[in-house]
Amino acid sequence: MAKPLIIGRIETFYVPPRWLFVRVETEDGAVGWGEPSLEGYAEAVEGAFEPLRDRFIGHDANRIEDIWQIAYRGGFYRGGPVLMSALAGFEQALWDLKGRALGLPAWEMLGGRLRDKIRAYAWIGGDRPHEIADAAEARAGQGFSAVKMNATAELDWIGTPRHFDEVIDRVKAAQAAGMDVGLDFHGRVHRPMAKQLAKVLEPLGLLFIEEPLLSENPEGLRQISELVSTPIALGERLYSRWDYKPFFEAGAVDIIQPDLSHAGGILECRKIAAMAEAYDVAVAPHCPLGPLALASCLQLAACTPNVAIQEMSLGIHYNVGADLFTYCKHKEQLEPQDGYLPIPEGPGLGVDIDEDVVRDLHKDRHRWRNPIWRNKDGSFAEW
Repeated sequence: MAKPLIIGRIETFYVPPRWLFVRVETEDGAVGWGEPSLEGYAEAVEGAFEPLRDRFIGHDANRIEDIWQIAYRGGFYRGGPVLMSALAGFEQALWDLKGRALGLPAWEMLGGRLRDKIRAYAWIGGDRPHEIADAAEARAGQGFSAVKMNATAELDWIGTPRHFDEVIDRVKAAQAAGMDVGLDFHGRVHRPMAKQLAKVLEPLGLLFIEEPLLSENPEGLRQISELVSTPIALGERLYSRWDYKPFFEAGAVDIIQPDLSHAGGILECRKIAAMAEAYDVAVAPHCPLGPLALASCLQLAACTPNVAIQEMSLGIHYNVGADLFTYCKHKEQLEPQDGYLPIPEGPGLGVDIDEDVVRDLHKDRHRWRNPIWRNKDGSFAEW
């Protein structure tokens, strides 16, 4: 039996550009880190840690599944982005803590490694993508063979295909630089235009189209999936295996994108991936976040057969004031090599966090909010 790891303290830290970290310390001084980042809602997630402190200070950190069940079910209300992000970061920290105590990476405790590295993709183009060719060539110079970009800025509810000419040109520019391209509709495109855009993009041979519609419109997603052969990706705004279940049953999604900082953590996403495997659906974890979120994704990739590619935030346009390696003692633990990310070998999450930097930058707590966009007529537009 593993030596008890009695939780003595749970701390949260606001760190730039827009992340929230959690530090769990045992009564005898062992430490684990996680990332419960929920972009734009750090304050709400911090509040959700109050009941976690009340329930789990004094609890054995080794009992990760027991803690998860209590945290998820024991408060009567469950699910949603805030509660599940808090639980996700807390659960990551428990795997980090337990792994360090045993001298094992989390993937070793989850069935062992089945791959040595995972293909990665990086972002280009920002929120309103324009100049793409240079950005794609720069990513190629870093060794990447795949990128993701936003399809459009804000769009009206209806329009004509001439609005899509710029989108097609940008994709072709990235492909000319040797890139496979995933195109993120970001839920900005409403159903009348999403069908048209998906259809005109089909001949380009995209890796996937992401969130062609919001997940609150499953009937529209099913229609688009039947209209085009391009793989449909979805999932950053789904938070548990129960949220994913109807999409698997409907057969409307080809690639799922659970975010390990939003969807309950490493083990919950492992369960979601196992459900996806039964439906022959690939997994491409969502991760425009920090080093602990990415390290958690790599623990999943190590032991999960249908993880196909991994997003990473290195140099993403959101990273103002800090970037992926700002908080890492050893950036090589998460550094891409020839377009792949190595599976971490170290204990726990396999990334060593510089606590002094975290505490220093937490002193100036960020208040990150996403922008609010409007259409030409003044009405609200999806960001």
